[in-house]
Amino acid sequence: MENKNVSYINPDNMMKPQGFTQVISVKGLNKTIYIGGQDSVDKDGNIIGKDNIKEQAQQILSNIEKALKSAGAKLENIIKWNVYVKQGQSPMPAFEVFQDRWGDKPNPPAITLLYVAGLAHPDYLMEMDAIAIIPE
Repeated sequence: MENKNVSYINPDNMMKPQGFTQVISVKGLNKTIYIGGQDSVDKDGNIIGKDNIKEQAQQILSNIEKALKSAGAKLENIIKWNVYVKQGQSPMPAFEVFQDRWGDKPNPPAITLLYVAGLAHPDYLMEMDAIAIIPE
């Protein structure tokens, strides 16, 4: 059944997923955008920043910004992050990347950080998903 208020988006400038959608946008009183877990991969599926959580965070945030743009949103529209960090990694270099990207924008999103035993590929050190809201 098709719902005209729900858009499933796989941006051309991001890796083409199999079995999931990169971005889901929902219209209602607010437009809600759900971004699936983003890893440190470029458009061609190459892993960026092997063994470097800071470089991986930069690529992940770049992917999230591309996903947001595809749904008409910006970084400041994010209201919730989930951050998954591989056990043994310090999240601080990744958090510094977030702080640099966020800058002095008001109202930073709520964040949940989880340590995990592993992610979908052994070279992934972290993964992030996000929820954004755009007032209609």
